[in-house]
Amino acid sequence: MQSPKTLSEGQRAYEERRAAKAGMSLDKWLASKQRQQEAEAKAKQKAADAARPAKPAKPPGFWGRLLERAQRPLGS
Repeated sequence: MQSPKTLSEGQRAYEERRAAKAGMSLDKWLASKQRQQEAEAKAKQKAADAARPAKPAKPPGFWGRLLERAQRPLGS
């Protein structure tokens, strides 16, 4: 989000109207808008992380294979 200093005259007027409609000052309105955008970005990132597939299962190591063989009967 742009700071109030970098808003054009038209953008500033628009944001002032939105802030007045919400019953806030322009500074409070811009701060709340910034917080909301950050929360949305964080939620989107969290959703993307949740959608990412988990790591595939690791094949058994030396000790795992040894214990697996110890559980099997001797003939097989």
